[in-house]
Amino acid sequence: MAAHDEPSSITADQALQRLVEGNGRFLGGIASPPVPLQDLLGDLTRGQRPYATILGCSDSRVPPEWIFDAGMGELFVVRVAGNILSPEVAGSLQYAGAHLHTPLFVVLGHEGCGAVQAALESRDGGTLHRSRIQILVNSLLPALPEFDPGVPAQERLAQAVESNVRWTLRQIQESPEGRARQAEGWMKVVGAIYELATGRVRFLR
Repeated sequence: MAAHDEPSSITADQALQRLVEGNGRFLGGIASPPVPLQDLLGDLTRGQRPYATILGCSDSRVPPEWIFDAGMGELFVVRVAGNILSPEVAGSLQYAGAHLHTPLFVVLGHEGCGAVQAALESRDGGTLHRSRIQILVNSLLPALPEFDPGVPAQERLAQAVESNVRWTLRQIQESPEGRARQAEGWMKVVGAIYELATGRVRFLR
């Protein structure tokens, strides 16, 4: 662990409750009172102690700090289209676990995810995307569920978004480091879906 980085002093369950309460404030339009900027920046120069790590989508409508009403230094955020687990993303998560000891990891998907929609179009309609986009899309294909022919397109996308979150969750949980940290009892990994129309975060069970 770097000398300036210290583990969070709260448990995974306490961290999850903070996220739930923060989303409640966001929904109610009641943000936490700001900390004086110079005091905050001075404190952050001494290190970071985020209480949760968020793997979210790059979509500009889903900023984790806003929707959880969290301040600077409280969340360790990794964002990539489709909230996929690439080697680079996995390295960032490993840093959060090994050096920051964040007790809670959240895979945060969202309604209407364009990356998941592109993956559905590629798998079910044969759509080809630009080269690097197609590489990203291909990484999402294993997460997509099969559908009955009568399932409407909007419901297909909603099911695929949730399936993708659960797929990423399993990859984290079943990795050697994920297994080890969970066996030690201090780390929790949960999935969630952000509802664009309401601002509510729905945690998966």
